[in-house]
Amino acid sequence: MARRGGFPGGMPGNMNNLMKQAQKMQKQMAETQKALEEKSYEATAGGGVVSVTVSGKKEITAVHLEEEVVDPDDIEMLQDLIMAAANEALRAMEADQQAQMAKFTGGLGGGLGF
Repeated sequence: MARRGGFPGGMPGNMNNLMKQAQKMQKQMAETQKALEEKSYEATAGGGVVSVTVSGKKEITAVHLEEEVVDPDDIEMLQDLIMAAANEALRAMEADQQAQMAKFTGGLGGGLGF
């Protein structure tokens, strides 16, 4: 007598378990992504005279400048310090997000846009 539905050897049960695991992992990934988007990352430059904070959504949320760094005769230095702090904050955010998502992707997340 032929079995109804599925593959011989019990594949439907295994497939159902696999689908449940995939759905659970997808939910966990979504929760982790949401938590990462709500985090803030701060970096400084120039010995702390410039501070930039970015969100997990890759948006600059704050820039703090110490008074002594504001020199009208050297705007280029201030621009460089702001850029350096912003880039470092973004790198910290990216590194954290990749580390968190690697838990789900087994380290393959680099090329998946996570």
